[in-house]
Amino acid sequence: MCADFFPSPPPLEAARPGPSLRGRLAGLDRRVFEFAAGSNWPGAERVLPRLSRAANHGVLWFAIGGALAVSGSPRARRAAVRGIASLAVASATINTLGKRSVRRARPLLDPVPLARRLKRQPFTTSFPSGHSASAAAFATGVALESRGLGALVAPVAFSVAASRVYTGAHFPGDVVAGAALGVGAAFAVRGLVPTRDQMPSPGRPLVDDVPALPGGEGLVMVVNTKAGTPERVKALADALPRAEIVEFSDGDLAQVLQKAAPRARALGISGGDGSVNTAARVAMEHGLPLAVLPGGTLNHFAYDLGIEDAGDLVRAVQGGDAVAVDVGRFESSETSGIFLNTFSLGAYPELVHERERWSARLGGRLADVVAAVHVLRRDHPLEAELGGKKRKLWLLFAGNCTYRRMGLTAGRRADLADGLLDVRTVSGGRLPGVRLLAAAASGPLSRSPFHTATRMTRLHVAGIAPGTPLAYDGEVAPCGRELTVTKGHEELRVYRPLTIL
Repeated sequence: MCADFFPSPPPLEAARPGPSLRGRLAGLDRRVFEFAAGSNWPGAERVLPRLSRAANHGVLWFAIGGALAVSGSPRARRAAVRGIASLAVASATINTLGKRSVRRARPLLDPVPLARRLKRQPFTTSFPSGHSASAAAFATGVALESRGLGALVAPVAFSVAASRVYTGAHFPGDVVAGAALGVGAAFAVRGLVPTRDQMPSPGRPLVDDVPALPGGEGLVMVVNTKAGTPERVKALADALPRAEIVEFSDGDLAQVLQKAAPRARALGISGGDGSVNTAARVAMEHGLPLAVLPGGTLNHFAYDLGIEDAGDLVRAVQGGDAVAVDVGRFESSETSGIFLNTFSLGAYPELVHERERWSARLGGRLADVVAAVHVLRRDHPLEAELGGKKRKLWLLFAGNCTYRRMGLTAGRRADLADGLLDVRTVSGGRLPGVRLLAAAASGPLSRSPFHTATRMTRLHVAGIAPGTPLAYDGEVAPCGRELTVTKGHEELRVYRPLTIL
């Protein structure tokens, strides 16, 4: 009776598991996609589908990169190269790992209006979005090199990513994942090749005995017109209307600079490293600060100072911002001079000599190849006496201050006033090309079976064969039987912007 009065409870049903996290995210993704498909995007119908098609195979980004590359600005060229490199890494990652690891079907197009849909639907898997990855990679790469250019590219990249949802090609989650992968690719490239703002600031110590020149008043800028960068000179003249511009094309550059120096409060030079070397000698002779505007094939000194275009120099000149830098000096029985960048004996001077010999007949690029083949086919290295010991060398290099390297970038100087010579040698022997390449790959201040590097304040070389050429800042001169290389610590004052934009 008790059992009838208190009936047994019904058996419990087995609890059904709820949707997994992945399932909940997929559901949310579909709902957001359907909401976006049903929403009105003012003005997007004409723009976004076309923008999405333009970004196929990276065509849009290659076009923007090409425009940046031909703009004439070194910063824009670097931004273009970094953007394209980041895009390439992102695209390779998407095609080799991303699309194959998650085989997600494309969204159903039922909720997407016909006017929005792409004429040719993609056939690959949906996750992640390759267009979004490329857009984010390019825009991030550009922004890491130049925040201003990045701000211009970012809206285009965002629009391309949004167009993939608008046209029904991807779920929003595909776009977010692709964009994250693209940003990661750009930062991975930066890990291998650091950006300019990651490099240490080379100009120290700051000096306060250099005049500020509002409007460029007191600046006499000698321009080597053969350098072929008139747009930088025009930008400088527009920004500094009180500066005096003196054009030079033929004759003796040193004489032109000597005539300009007495009426100048600061001596300026626009040209390559060879022209800057000549201007530095004249500036030190007259006790003047030097203003450098890069304008030649090689502009290592200007770039190490942090000056790439007219804007950098204008800020420094008008603010009176300058640094003291070291000057390398060499002296032999045949010649003497200074160097702001590098000095060398062996393969490089001969390469420069052969290039000049062939350039008039073959042109610059082909002359470089012929000169390299000629030098590397030599069967006898330079014989010289270093530290009292006779040695056979393919190359003897002395840098004005220590060259360092970050990642895969070329060596540059973190301090232009460290009082040291960066001396490196490549020993003689078979296969000079292999030895020189191994020395270049091993990096500054490293040691290998072919390569030694050290730092010193004075270098003496004896037993040099007559007629041996030497090179300094891209120029070539004959060397005597004995040679001495020293340093002039903080001998030159040079304008340099306090901040690198």
